[in-house]
This record gives sequence, structure tokens and C-alpha cells, in this order.
Amino acid sequence: MFDKVLVANRGEIAVRVMRACEELGVDTVAVYSDADKHGGHVRYADEAYNVGPARAADSYLDGEAVVEAAHAADADAIHPGYGFLAENADFATRVEAADGITWVGPASGAMERLGEKTHARRVMDDAGVPIVPGTTEPVTDVEAVTEFGDEYGYPVAIKAEGGGGGRGMKVVGSADEAADALESAKREGEAYFSNDSVYLERYLKTPRHVEVQIVADDPAAGSDGEDANGDASVSQSDVVHLGERDCSLQRRHQKVIEEGPSPALSDELREQIGEAARRGVAAADYTNAGTVEFLVEEDPERDPSEPLGPETNFYFLEVNTRIQVEHTVTEELTGIDIVKEQLRVASAEGMSVSQDDVELEGHAIEFRINAENAANDFQPANEGSLKTYDPPGGIGVRVDDALRQADELVTDYDSMIAKLIVWAPNREECLARSKRALAEYDLEGVVTVVPFHRLMLDDRRFVDGTHTTKYLDEELDAERVADAQAKWGTESVSAGDDDEEVTEREFTVEVNGKRFEVELEERGAPAIPVPESGGGGAGGQQRPPQATSDDGDDGGGVDVAEGGESIDAEMQGTILSVDVAEGDEVAAGDVVCVLEAMKMENDVVAERGGTVASVHVGEGDSVDMGDVLIVLE
Repeated sequence: MFDKVLVANRGEIAVRVMRACEELGVDTVAVYSDADKHGGHVRYADEAYNVGPARAADSYLDGEAVVEAAHAADADAIHPGYGFLAENADFATRVEAADGITWVGPASGAMERLGEKTHARRVMDDAGVPIVPGTTEPVTDVEAVTEFGDEYGYPVAIKAEGGGGGRGMKVVGSADEAADALESAKREGEAYFSNDSVYLERYLKTPRHVEVQIVADDPAAGSDGEDANGDASVSQSDVVHLGERDCSLQRRHQKVIEEGPSPALSDELREQIGEAARRGVAAADYTNAGTVEFLVEEDPERDPSEPLGPETNFYFLEVNTRIQVEHTVTEELTGIDIVKEQLRVASAEGMSVSQDDVELEGHAIEFRINAENAANDFQPANEGSLKTYDPPGGIGVRVDDALRQADELVTDYDSMIAKLIVWAPNREECLARSKRALAEYDLEGVVTVVPFHRLMLDDRRFVDGTHTTKYLDEELDAERVADAQAKWGTESVSAGDDDEEVTEREFTVEVNGKRFEVELEERGAPAIPVPESGGGGAGGQQRPPQATSDDGDDGGGVDVAEGGESIDAEMQGTILSVDVAEGDEVAAGDVVCVLEAMKMENDVVAERGGTVASVHVGEGDSVDMGDVLIVLE
């Protein structure tokens, strides 16, 4: 087993990995950005290293800085968690090449094979795993989209090669929409994954999202599987599947509630899907943990008491070459610590379980506790401080989090505050226990989706288990969500809302990864200027802040001529494209730029017509709420 593991992530997943390491007697190292200097994962770790400013591209996505931190800490392994660099094959290659450091995950070659969706589809097809009708080669022109639509019918899904979670996916309802959708999908693919290659699939009308958790051992570490050349290769016996999870409750392709086992599958269909996952993973020579995702065609006329039978169509969607947010559901059903299995496989100890050892017991549901307002189209909070934070407890209740009471919300990354996981002997009791746990969850100072979750536990479609991935976006009555938010919701409160002016200075001293913090608070005193050089760490790991805009404009001090108007950012995010230039004429409702926030594209439109006087952002710039983007005259 390893001596010291660096966790290349933040928040609840970083703490989750660190807890597994601690139980195995392994020391842990955190990395953090300037925005996360007080983060819960930093508090939990044995050591912590600053890897850059708040912008993810300059910190958590800086592979070189992460590996440098691992060397500085003398860590002998890196665990990526999920998100950020977790599915980046180039980063995995960098870690594999680093002296004395082991990558806790699948080999970079397998990540690359399955990360390219068209290649993954070919691998699965060759292994006899059903795939959605679509292209197995990238498409580059609009004619390919319209020809596909003519052959298979609309709607058609355009998907980015490196995409996932709805990012880089556009749905084309008719030939007239093809050009704009293709351009948008390619743009998102380039922005999110540095790869503008896209492919096509038939868009299923009534899909359920069912995924299978797998863990695969490395034959070279003790198994006897060999290919025709005598080299170690993964066989189906090296792959263990830990049952399925149903993730069909989604908004804009982002999962909100996950559960297992699926309430919609018969035992026969469940077995077919599980074995297909094992077969496909073995064919890809994949090791360590991963998730094989499938789309299952729901029958809209199905009686809730009659699960989908073995004749039901199911199709391979993608492989997530990492641990999933919802891995906790499987852990509650099986009693298997998936993170520990990852560490055992990576350290060449081998898995502690075989397929015959896996037994699923009871039912489990995970609720993502996001700082979002479900009544406002799930818009993420842009501020907040946890005035009260008292999570639920009791039998069958698990909370994975990193924040604590009085912590300020960090909005530079995703919106997740915590995950609530509830287990019970059966689904009916699990739903009842979930109601109790959500009612106990006491959060004040930050808007959350807890009211939405409470609504879902009384929603007939969800309770019956007949919902599809489109239910929230296309069928759920928005007034019901608004009523739930009004009944059970909280509001975001800034940490500086007290009447008396408070000036705080915080000093973080870092010596060889060990952090020492000093705080000074003055009431009724003016703010004390802080030198631009910072004065943070003494251990050589602190980095100076980097500008995120070529012109250095921070959104303040922009001159607007009399009668003119500025178009400001309504949320923190990244500029995907700028669609106007100085001197252009725009009309009310015209899109002036596209802002990505919380994995979703948002068109920024002009509220009135005018001439573009100045443009203050460029493609790739990070912006904060209130920053000036465009000035009209």
C-alpha cells in the first residue's frame, strides 16, 4: 500500500478519498487554489499545497503544478477524484511518467480509448454490447447531420467526443437547427475538452439512465489473463460489477437524484446490463474503477408494479473512467469501499472481492445538495455563508461533505455543498427515511435544492419509478417547484451583511506543506490595504494571482457614456464566445456573447438596441458576477 497519496481535487470528494486513506493508514496531501485556502479538504489533509489562483485552468487543471506538489510532498500516488483532471488521459500519462508516483485510476491508454466516444462505441460494438444507432466516426459538416436525420428521424443528438454530463451535447429537432447546433456542440467540445470533434446518435424519446459500477483488476499484478502474444490482458473474470444505479432524474442532462437498484428493471434485464458492462470493460483492457452508462428505453404505458423485462432495448452510452459522484449509492448497497478498491488495485495489492462476493442489500438514494435555486431554473448561487449547517443523522443516513458552519460558499467551481445518502431495507422505507432526513437538514445562509428534493419524494412519477431523463425538463409543473421553494427554501446571505463594518485580515503561512493560519478582525475600522505580492506562504508553494482577461479589466471603472448601457455578467463563469465587435449594431434580444456557468451555456443578450462602444472580454476569459462584458451607446 502507498505511504502518502495526493488528492488532486477539492471539496467533498477530496475529503471522501482522504477518509479512505486514513483508514488504510495512508497520509494525505491536499492541493488548493487561492479561492479554497480555507476549504474543508485543506483542513482535513495532513499537508496542503497551493497550486495557483482561483481560476481552475490556473490551479486544479494545471497538471504540472499538481505533479510538482506531489514531488514536493514526497507523495507516492495521485488520486484524481472526479471532475477536473480525473478523465484527462494526458494528465494520467504525466503521472505515469513521473518518478516514484503512481496514478490511481485506469491506464492512460485505456482512458484515451474510452474517452473518445466514437472509439468507445466501436470497442463496445465489437464486444457485442448494444450501441445507440449513430456514427462511429466524427462528423464535420452540416450535411452529415441532416442526412443522418433523414435516415433515422429527428431528433438527433450531436455529441462532443470528450463530452459527458450533457456538456458538448446539442439536440437537433429539425434540419433547420442543424447548423447552429453543430457549431455550438463543436464550440463546447473545444472549450471543455480541447477537442471540437463531434459524432451523432439517434436521440431516444423515453430513455432511462442506468449505469453499472465496475472495478477491474490488473492481470499483471497477479491474475493470469494473457492475450495471444502472452501479454497481460483483462478478461471478464478480472472485472467485477457492483450492481446498477438509476440516474434518470436529471435537469439539462445533469443528475440530481440517484438510486439503486433501479426501480424499473426486472432481475433478468438487470443481469443482462451488468454482464454487458463486464464484457465491454474487459474488451477495452480497462483496470481500476469505472462506470459503464446505458440508456434503457422506458415504456410510457408501463404499470409501475411491472418492471421492464429482458426484451427491453438498452444501449451503451459511455464509460466514465473515474469514480462517480454517486458511487456512494453502490457502497451502501454492497458494503464495499470503492475508493479503497481503487487504491488496492493501483498499489498492485489486487481487489479484495470477486464477483461471487458481491451481494446487494436494500435500497439507497443519493440527493445532491447543490447551492442552486430550483425555482429559478436551478440557477447556482453566487454568494452565501453557512450561518447554520446541521446535517441529518440516524440509522441509514450518510452525509459526504467538506463545508462546516460559518464557511463561505466558494462559487468558482461546481455548486455542490454535500451529498445526502439514505439506505433502508426496501425502496418504500428508503423514501420515508429520506423524507425524515431532508426535513432534518438545517441549512441557513445559502439557497439549496433541498426543497426540490422534498417535493420529489411526494411526486407520483418519481415515487412510481416511471420517470425518464426528460421528466424534469419537459413535464414537471414549474409552479410546484416554486411552491416547494417558498415553503421550505432558504436564501443566500453574504458573510458581510452585519450592520457594523468588519475588516478581516487572514494570514496563511505554509511551510513544507504544513499550514499555519492567523486571523485578525477589526470592527469599525477601514480596510487595510494588502500588497499585490500577497505575503502568503513561506514554503515556496504560493503563486502570484494571474490575470484572467487580456485587458486586465476587473469589471469596475468602465466608462459608460451618457445614454449608453453596459451589459454585465449575471453569474460567475467563462466566456465561450464573443459574437459582436466594436462598432456593430445590435437589436434588443441579440446574443452578444455566450457565458458558460455550472456546465451550461448561457446566451448573454442585449436588452435594448444600440451600437457596440467597447468589448471588455474575450473567448476563454473568466468573469465574476457584475463584471462589464459589453458597453452599448
